[in-house]
Amino acid sequence: MTKFTIRGTLPGLNDYITAERTNRYKGAEMKRRCEAVAMHAAQQLGGVCFTRPVRFVYRWFEPNRHRDKDNISAFGRKVIQDALVRAKVLENDGWKQIEGFEDQFFVDKKAPRIEVQIFEVDE
Repeated sequence: MTKFTIRGTLPGLNDYITAERTNRYKGAEMKRRCEAVAMHAAQQLGGVCFTRPVRFVYRWFEPNRHRDKDNISAFGRKVIQDALVRAKVLENDGWKQIEGFEDQFFVDKKAPRIEVQIFEVDE
């Protein structure tokens, strides 16, 4: 198992949809900024590159329970997995490379974060 942590929270899917509807460039900029945050956090992996399929466990630590769970995780997973492809941690984020993922949700008022665990899967 390999793990890295993103400090703080990422925008939710509703935030991204609102940005896209306001101005397509605003949505693209939001996604780019979030990918940069995820890529920076992925540097904790020390240059690891997965060649076999993987499974993700996302542990979402929110400061409160205001956002719906699906709103928290949908955009976040997309951004994180795209960032891992850009960082060359994953070859791609398709069916052959990602077996699946699991979301777990917690509240931590003092230290909101996203813990990403990556497990290699035997083919």
